[in-house]
Amino acid sequence: MRELLADAAHTLVPPKGDRHGPLPPLMLGLTVVTGLVDAVSYLALGHVFVANMTGNVVFLGFALAGAQGLSAPASASALAAFLAGAAAGGRFGTGRPAHRGRLLAATTALQALLVAGALGVALAAHDRVGAAAQYPLIVLLGLAMGLQNAVVRRLGVPDLTTTVLTMTLTGLAADSAAAAGAAPRPGRRILSVLAMFLGALVGTALLRTGIPLALGVTLALLVTAAVALWRLSASASTPHWAAQ
Repeated sequence: MRELLADAAHTLVPPKGDRHGPLPPLMLGLTVVTGLVDAVSYLALGHVFVANMTGNVVFLGFALAGAQGLSAPASASALAAFLAGAAAGGRFGTGRPAHRGRLLAATTALQALLVAGALGVALAAHDRVGAAAQYPLIVLLGLAMGLQNAVVRRLGVPDLTTTVLTMTLTGLAADSAAAAGAAPRPGRRILSVLAMFLGALVGTALLRTGIPLALGVTLALLVTAAVALWRLSASASTPHWAAQ
């Protein structure tokens, strides 16, 4: 328990000189964003994920096999948008300076623009999700999450993918003391799971008021993260965590 709490504290408040600097707590914030966005997409956009592509591929298979309540075009649209966003994120990351904080800040700012576009669509549709609003929302949010995933993958912070928790949970169990493992970073892994859970929980609660509120909170989190990253990246004390 002491090791778990120490690792969690290290993740939330990294000590000076830490290799990843402030990236871990900010990436936990992006994990919350994932939970919020997938709550919106699954509960309000026709049982489709825009961040969890494993689930989306499974849903596509279910829909093509004739399962009720699922849409093959919606799942395919989410997959295509996510892949396009990931491709753009890969190119964006290759063309940016090596400073990891500035790269994530720029990516988060682009995500914020895409989510702002989704918020505009939801407001223009007066929170009624017909086909005219459903597919633009799926595409904009899918692009945003593909972009996030590509750049987070490039940053390479262990156990903080911000989207996929299957391997995080596997590592938590397989590396535990009960499995005779070394139990590296249990606190970080647990925080990652809790961040996703929190995002999904809050997103579901916000949807009772409407999609615009859920997307507005998502946008606020992204803007806050982008501003924090820009300010931290401009600090003279960043070289220890800047390099790829």
